Amino acid sequence: MVTVRPGTAAEVPAVAEVWRAAWHDGHRGHVPAALLAARDAAYFRARAAAMVDGTLVAVDGDGRIAGVVIVSDDEVFQLAVDRSTRRGGVGGLLLAAAEARIAAGHDRAWLAVVPGNAPARAFYARHGWTDGGPLSYAAPTATGPLPVPVRRYTKALAR
Repeated sequence: MVTVRPGTAAEVPAVAEVWRAAWHDGHRGHVPAALLAARDAAYFRARAAAMVDGTLVAVDGDGRIAGVVIVSDDEVFQLAVDRSTRRGGVGGLLLAAAEARIAAGHDRAWLAVVPGNAPARAFYARHGWTDGGPLSYAAPTATGPLPVPVRRYTKALAR
């Protein structure tokens, strides 16, 4: 059984690793090589630590983190599911929890998906998200923002 709850500072290393692996799986071949190079383990540890207050984790019966969702204001900033638990409902549980968190203060949520990540785009569509069109996302790197073409998905939320 998987439960979703807020992440803790002690879980940052595990959150960062699940996020790093899933991010690379979904972005490899779909974003500039410079961005892939910038997304090393240190980047994910630092970002996971900085965003712990917006982090929800899916934890399995053994206490292992099966997935992570990070919410920032009205944005589902990241959704990452461990490779071993994909297609088992963890992503849907995390997305629903993120939507509920956002709905506490907003009528609409948004997220960004790289166009080539067809599985993610199909997942969001199945969960009622709508492709709102292209967006240039300024991905932070050590040398400054790197523009990345993405699709902006949105969903109206019941408050």
